[in-house]
Amino acid sequence: MYSLNSTIEADADLDCVGFYCPMPIAMTKEEIDKIKIGKVLKVEADDPAAEEDIKRWAKHTGHEILKFEKEGAIMTFYIKKMK
Repeated sequence: MYSLNSTIEADADLDCVGFYCPMPIAMTKEEIDKIKIGKVLKVEADDPAAEEDIKRWAKHTGHEILKFEKEGAIMTFYIKKMK
């Protein structure tokens, strides 16, 4: 696990800002399928439901959220592909 102050280098970026449920989950799944196991996907979203939805999706699918940040309406997830 990374410390809160560490910088995580993302291997891929996904901008879901302006999209609402279920699009952030669908787009995240599509992007994570494109990267190799062990790589990190950075997802930015502003849908209030995305915080719980993406965390639940990651747990359900076995991927690891390395870091979560929230600044104003923008949420940033760093998701490590585990399988």
